[in-house]
Amino acid sequence: MQRFENAREAALALRPDDPVYCFRPEVLKQDCRAFMSMFPGKTAYAVKTNGEPMVLKALAEAGVTGFDVASPAEIAEVRAVAPDAEMLYMHPVKAQSHIRLAMEDYGIRVIVVDHEDEITKVTRVVRALDIDPGTVTVFVRLQTKGSAAYELSKKYGAGPAAAVELIDRLARAGFKVGICFHVGSQIEDPDTYERALASAAWVRSRVKAEIAALDVGGGFPAEYGHDPNRRQPVMPSLEEIMTRLRTDIDEWGFSGTPLVAEPGRVIVARAYSLIVRVLLRKGRRLYINDGIWASLSDSWTGKITLPARFIPDPAIRHRNGDQKNIVPFKVCGATCDSVDILSRPFWLPETVDTGDWIEIGHIGAYSLSLRTRFNGFYPDTFVEVTTPFDEGGMPEGFASLETMAD
Repeated sequence: MQRFENAREAALALRPDDPVYCFRPEVLKQDCRAFMSMFPGKTAYAVKTNGEPMVLKALAEAGVTGFDVASPAEIAEVRAVAPDAEMLYMHPVKAQSHIRLAMEDYGIRVIVVDHEDEITKVTRVVRALDIDPGTVTVFVRLQTKGSAAYELSKKYGAGPAAAVELIDRLARAGFKVGICFHVGSQIEDPDTYERALASAAWVRSRVKAEIAALDVGGGFPAEYGHDPNRRQPVMPSLEEIMTRLRTDIDEWGFSGTPLVAEPGRVIVARAYSLIVRVLLRKGRRLYINDGIWASLSDSWTGKITLPARFIPDPAIRHRNGDQKNIVPFKVCGATCDSVDILSRPFWLPETVDTGDWIEIGHIGAYSLSLRTRFNGFYPDTFVEVTTPFDEGGMPEGFASLETMAD
């Protein structure tokens, strides 16, 4: 992987017509260690957020010993770069064959359920493999309500009363049992964890079994940009969230319970930026070589605003307008799909033109995981960059995509 000081240097050296991911391994390690230092329990990185081998390897080097996996593919990816790491199989709905693969081939002994049929699958596999159920920790996932960019309890989680029945059934079968929840991705309200902990405490007070562990899931927000024409949202910092979370854990009586968290976005978001090229300028409309079917899909579905920085092509000797005059441009993606248009503008110098580049920051979370091969476009070029995006000077403008209805 080629190495550059910053994205501007990379763009001018490579002059790329295809998107280029700028990976910052030291930023990734710094953000990972910061999270681990603040959370009072085990950190299990959520592989779905960004499962690139370079990311998993850097996290292992940073001291991560646990990974939240959701599929056989993710299990294999983790094992390939971190053979001694513990894997937690935290997808609530799984094929029985996948459960067997995880337990038999990879020795996974931590798993999650939210329905009695999932318990049946796990029990069948444990009996078939002659595994002592006392060596297996089964988390029961609670349904929660909160305020987040992605609300995850619409699809998974058992109601509190149902969770009590599931926990008691697992305990009678000899399993160690934990409680887990996931408040959503990119939370907007620090009270969200407190409400989930209250539900967990209600369940714990009504079960006969001893609770072996509490998994608070993910949701920890990353910092992004904001649209200068809109009021900047007030987002809690990670320090504020962690202080509140530790207090709530203590107040609800879980301070003596082994704790697990499944962070993703907050750890990996700042580790990548993206260099895109302006393929065409039509008035105040820019056509770029990426879009919602590639690296920018998460900012569309997650209502997230991404910071953007202008990288002018020095080969363009004559420009119209004033470099200091920042104006909004409508941005169109690379595919033929008419939906592939960013509804909120990029605010850039009015001199931007065909052939220039734009660096889009903080795209480490989900952008790579969700990219597709639609129309044959698939960004897959990487360089290493040493300077954090935030230290490259203030972005000229901010970029975001249209929000989608829930």
